[in-house]
Amino acid sequence: MTDTAVRETTDRDAVLTVLKDLYIAWAANDADAFVADYEPDATSILPGVFRSGRAAVRDGMAAGFAGPLRGSSVLDEPQQVRFPAPDTAVVVSRAAILMAGETEAPADRWVLATWTLVRRENRWLITAYHNCAA
Repeated sequence: MTDTAVRETTDRDAVLTVLKDLYIAWAANDADAFVADYEPDATSILPGVFRSGRAAVRDGMAAGFAGPLRGSSVLDEPQQVRFPAPDTAVVVSRAAILMAGETEAPADRWVLATWTLVRRENRWLITAYHNCAA
């Protein structure tokens, strides 16, 4: 394997670990841990909702975890990871929220998501997130 291929595999694993850790935080309903790998000025777009900044994302998740998302978790299926520029990663995934007690998500709850991450000081951080109905 070439040095470039090794580096890309290592970067891919590191990027996917950021998302894995985020979903572990979600399952724990921990809004602070959820945004631990967000840049301060990150954006999040969900249908009908735009949040600008890590604090706004954190506050939105905290409200969700205190209310309708309490006890929920996420099924996440990365579809593609690519590196379109140095220190930049784009992940496309298919995901669905499992509400408390559910083992399967209904078809209408699946989304397609795009995550944009940047490497800052050897650490991958989420800079943008967007999802839409699958």
